[in-house]
Amino acid sequence: MKAVVLAGGKGTRLKPYTTCIPKPLMPIGDIPILEVVLTQLKRDGFDEIYITVGYLAHLIQAFFGDGSRLGIKLRYSHEAQPLGTAGPIAMLLNELDDDFLVINGDVLTTLDYRSMYLSHKQNKAAATIAVYKREVPIDFGVIQTDGDILIDYIEKPTYSFEVSMGVNVLNPNIIMKYIVAGKKLDMPELIIRMKNNNELVMCYREACYWLDIGRIEDYETAIGEFESRRESFLGCKRKQSLQVLKDL
Repeated sequence: MKAVVLAGGKGTRLKPYTTCIPKPLMPIGDIPILEVVLTQLKRDGFDEIYITVGYLAHLIQAFFGDGSRLGIKLRYSHEAQPLGTAGPIAMLLNELDDDFLVINGDVLTTLDYRSMYLSHKQNKAAATIAVYKREVPIDFGVIQTDGDILIDYIEKPTYSFEVSMGVNVLNPNIIMKYIVAGKKLDMPELIIRMKNNNELVMCYREACYWLDIGRIEDYETAIGEFESRRESFLGCKRKQSLQVLKDL
């Protein structure tokens, strides 16, 4: 199975850390976040992985090389200019001959990528989005009105939302109609284009841990979580059989 890891961003929200080091090489514990992602992908059966690189690309390539150290096959795709979270995929479509997983290179999660991929294949979907329930506390009293008339007054509520985890599975034969090589495109825009054209877009939910390390406070949280739950992130190979995938 093939996967695309998006690792070309500048990590602006993590400055000054990312001034000299690309965000995917930021260490959590004793290894970079990108190595955690690659190790998990290998564990779940993804053995051919493309990394899209841009900012400080030479450091990422020097660290991971061809992937042999991790037991995987790595290839790199260079962005001459930032192409968003979906645009870089257009340059790889000739290499992606089957449904593939695409993931942000700064995600810390225990998501079972193989199960998500299997769900996508069984549904014959154009795209599948991993979603996560996130609770957002509001530190103020929230006022609801109808014009100038008070309707409700809620003190420091907590709202729940389902958010994208930055992990998707895509059908290359379908998405090629919506992306153009060299043109910037973000994943939400790609997904909405497909949905508006009546393509089947599914959402995948799973009880798991998830954190995007894009902000300094989340990065610091990720370090603690990784150290305390290392086995859950880097544990042994899933017991799930690959035979179901082979039968699809």
